[in-house]
Amino acid sequence: MLVPCGRSCAPVAADSFGGIECRVTDEDRTSRGPWGAYARRRSGSRGGRVAQQLQNRRVAFLVAPEGTEQVELTQPWRAVQEAGGQPELVSTAQGSIQAFDHLDKADTFPVDKVVSQAGAEDYDALVLPGGVANPDLLRTDSDAVRFIGEFFATGRPVAAICHAPWTLIEADVVRGRRLTSFPSLQTDLRNAGADWVDEEVVTDRGLVTSRNPDDLPAFCAKLVEEIAEGANRTAPT
Repeated sequence: MLVPCGRSCAPVAADSFGGIECRVTDEDRTSRGPWGAYARRRSGSRGGRVAQQLQNRRVAFLVAPEGTEQVELTQPWRAVQEAGGQPELVSTAQGSIQAFDHLDKADTFPVDKVVSQAGAEDYDALVLPGGVANPDLLRTDSDAVRFIGEFFATGRPVAAICHAPWTLIEADVVRGRRLTSFPSLQTDLRNAGADWVDEEVVTDRGLVTSRNPDDLPAFCAKLVEEIAEGANRTAPT
């Protein structure tokens, strides 16, 4: 299925996200909003090097079968893909996941791998999109919680936006870390030992967090940077 994106899109191989590849155009760079800001950022001083920044890097996008905020899945996915990375959609069940535009159903996306059959050793980094129901479902799945914990145990980069840090609490990986999230999670995160701050994007030892879809340009740029740097130096031994 082709994903409507409203930008310059061309059909590509079936292993690309939703069967499309979105290219940044001059019109994108001058447009307003998160995508325009991201397009300007990614085509800045680094120029053509951006397309190769994540070459040969495999990045897992972990989501529940339903409840994922679509834009928090598709924009980071494009950022990884355009930087030369290989994104894969991981979920708790086979088939397709149902994404949402806030409370309304949006598109469906095919699952590449079931999380019960996946391990952090298969990937270079993990991205956790938000949506209210998505992380609430993931944190009750033992394989999803295990999968997340493995990335932290091995120092692999993890990026979580909006409500996604809920799952980090269940994985017991937020204690002593500085991070942000959707504001309604701040009490839960602080009770779990996190240093919660209200900032656009926060990085702490390979963990990238942002608050909401308005932060996506900064979130996408920072997660690409962290994945390019590779395993964090402060990974547990």
